Amino acid sequence: MDPYITEWLNLILRFAHVITGIAWIGASFYFVWLDNHLEKPPQWKSDKGIGGDLWAIHGGGFYEVAKYKHAPEQMPKLLHWFKWEAYSTWLTGFVLLALMFYLGAETYLIDPSVSDISPALAITIGLASIAGGWLVYDLLCRTKLSEHGVVLGIILMVLICGLSYVLSQTFSARGAFMHVGAVVGTIMAGNVFFTIMPSQRALVSSVEKGEPVDPSWGAKAKLRSTHNTYATLPLIFIMISNHYPMIFNHQYNWAVLMVIFIITAAIRQYFVARHKGNENKMVLVAAALLTVALMIAIAPKKIETSAQTPQNTIEVAQVKSIINERCTACHSKKNTDQIFTVAQGGVILDTLDDMKRWAPRIQARAIDAKDMPFINKTKMTGEERSYIAQWIAQGANVK
Repeated sequence: MDPYITEWLNLILRFAHVITGIAWIGASFYFVWLDNHLEKPPQWKSDKGIGGDLWAIHGGGFYEVAKYKHAPEQMPKLLHWFKWEAYSTWLTGFVLLALMFYLGAETYLIDPSVSDISPALAITIGLASIAGGWLVYDLLCRTKLSEHGVVLGIILMVLICGLSYVLSQTFSARGAFMHVGAVVGTIMAGNVFFTIMPSQRALVSSVEKGEPVDPSWGAKAKLRSTHNTYATLPLIFIMISNHYPMIFNHQYNWAVLMVIFIITAAIRQYFVARHKGNENKMVLVAAALLTVALMIAIAPKKIETSAQTPQNTIEVAQVKSIINERCTACHSKKNTDQIFTVAQGGVILDTLDDMKRWAPRIQARAIDAKDMPFINKTKMTGEERSYIAQWIAQGANVK
């Protein structure tokens, strides 16, 4: 496929994915907030079967919201359902994953230095991990473990940790992260499609037929909805981590990801508890401290300048030669790379002044994170990275 067309498809799908994701996660956050802020209604509302209500003001108007304990005596003519936000987010996300990591498997999904597998096998493993992740999760939720939230949560964390490790040893670092996100997103969308919506349809059907309402339907939907709200922040983080190789390109990226799962889930738990008026601020403090600890733990080792590497040993001609040979195929006014035909991120390294200007970016991506050159397509060596690092450490002013 023409790279220009691919870039436009990527842009359109990513934009649609973000918009639908905002709609889905926004609705999820709102209804969790709503459910946790309901107050005991007056007696006349209780007599009608209302279990909780609240008043709100927004956009210059007042809103009165009421939630029935089970269902109203008669179904309203117009009932709003919340489902297409979830379906659209998953569909756009999956097509985006296929476009970037499956059609471009040799570029984005496979890293020969990690595992030199065929595109067909890589795609098969990717699809199997997504489908298998949902099946294992759904099976566990249908057992008695669903009645023991903490135990189920620990088991799920162990499984996702194992999956993250396996994928990190199979795919490129970026590909592994995105597939863990795809598994989490599929579980969330699967909860909506296979459990939450069927439970709500059964509830509506019973009310319309005048049959007794089975409370287990609501309980199942509530459980999966709760799981979804705790998965939102980890999923959002994975979505944006694609731009931060210091996270996904770390040697122990699978462990880093698990720590981030804990941090983001803890933050979400704090706000859920805050809705109920029983938040513990130490949860946020602990999350902040764990974030700082993670930053320190994965910080790249600094290149030390010493008498052993005086400035006169770093030759600017050699610096230019390395960058021209290893970087300018994708970072030039006239790219020569067949996939990346436009300078990525707007970074152009044609001249020495360009190289000096972008020295901090070179440091972050080629020296610290080592995710550039992309999947090391141009075979930059460790010695070359060290040489460039010395040049930058000495102020990128060596003549």
